[in-house]
Amino acid sequence: MSRIGRMPIAIPAGVTVEIAENNKVTVKGPKGTLERVLPAEMEIKLEGETVVVSRPNDLKKMKSLHGLTRTLIHNMVVGVTQGYEKKLEVNGVGYRAAKAGKKLTLSLGYSHPVEMEDPEGIETVLDGQNVIIVKGIDKEKVGQFAAEIRDKRRPEPYKGKGIKYADEVIRRKVGKTGKK
Repeated sequence: MSRIGRMPIAIPAGVTVEIAENNKVTVKGPKGTLERVLPAEMEIKLEGETVVVSRPNDLKKMKSLHGLTRTLIHNMVVGVTQGYEKKLEVNGVGYRAAKAGKKLTLSLGYSHPVEMEDPEGIETVLDGQNVIIVKGIDKEKVGQFAAEIRDKRRPEPYKGKGIKYADEVIRRKVGKTGKK
């Protein structure tokens, strides 16, 4: 039995969960509203102050969807109460980030500055010139936008220059050695 799928999802105060037909789940909370259509095979029920997900049978596909469905609903509940954030660090000489309105401008050693627009529901905040914090209520969108920013200049293993996640560890390599 799926350990994660079996766990009920507690609904905190100030959050409402609605389940429409075709498993369309809408979660409203203090930070906003999220909605998502979840796999139709799963049975999602509201039981008092908890949401319970159950599966129809023990086929491999149903087992894998069970835990996924429960986790997706849980992430929505956490998103509308606390929100999600990812921290990125810009490392390198002359590499910096600047913010103007909804536009994030990155100077990453290219011949031109890289400009990125904040997508809907996502906010980027600068902490100094080299720390970017991506905030939002949708875990998937926050992670995706953070990955897109990181892709503009991935960290390299020799000097560690580039954009990395705050909790990422870069495996360093030793450079070339001269001939004697």
